[in-house]
Amino acid sequence: MAGGALDVHRRGQRGPTLVFAHYWGGSAGTWDAVVERLPADRDTVRFDQRGWSSSRELPGPYHLDQLADDLIGLVEGLGLDRFVLVGHSMGGKVCQLVAARRPEGLAGLVLLAPAPPEPPAGLTAEHRRSLAHAYDSAQAVGQALDHALTAAPLEDTVKSAVVRDSLAGDDSARREWPLRGIAADVTDAARAIDVPVVVLAGEHDKVEPPHVLRRHLLPHVPQARFSVVPGSGHLLPLEAPEAVAAALEDFVSGPVRTGRLT
Repeated sequence: MAGGALDVHRRGQRGPTLVFAHYWGGSAGTWDAVVERLPADRDTVRFDQRGWSSSRELPGPYHLDQLADDLIGLVEGLGLDRFVLVGHSMGGKVCQLVAARRPEGLAGLVLLAPAPPEPPAGLTAEHRRSLAHAYDSAQAVGQALDHALTAAPLEDTVKSAVVRDSLAGDDSARREWPLRGIAADVTDAARAIDVPVVVLAGEHDKVEPPHVLRRHLLPHVPQARFSVVPGSGHLLPLEAPEAVAAALEDFVSGPVRTGRLT
């Protein structure tokens, strides 16, 4: 791993292994509530992406290709022979890039409220500059949670963890995604994905609404199964962990087990 090692949290032994990649501002802990609702023996891997939380001190660059390199290095370093990538938001775009490289052992891809491969027209430079300040302070994070990221208030302990994670990023990592990564066109990579794919969208997501994913993601990944999670906003792993866990187990026992692409 360039510049050091990622901090990895692993639980269970029964494959295929679920490898989780968190959103911009998240951490390995973003997935705790989901993992707790999976069978206890399900093999899961969570980690802090470069520039975030325990991986904050890893040097840049923090662009999408580096994050994809990190994820592939993690999978290879663990010697995973059969795994499913699970990516949320920014992590979903990273997972699209990894899946396009067709690493050995990749059995499927689950995208939760993912940043689409084709940037929407409304993603202007002005909007991205404003977004780059969303995690400048605890107050700013709280406003983002209340007005953009969630459909309903999070429990106090969960909200405190989200605020802590959002403030725990390297300054360069916090800027890289809104200023550049979110606007990167990776449609060629998305079209190269050749494994079963599930996409979950939050019904009330203001960041990546269902209609945006239908227009800017699904045409490039035509084999994807698309579902909308009722009542949820953008932070699906925190707002709807039961639905996410159920979708993951259904996926690994269905398309991933049989190898179906639809």
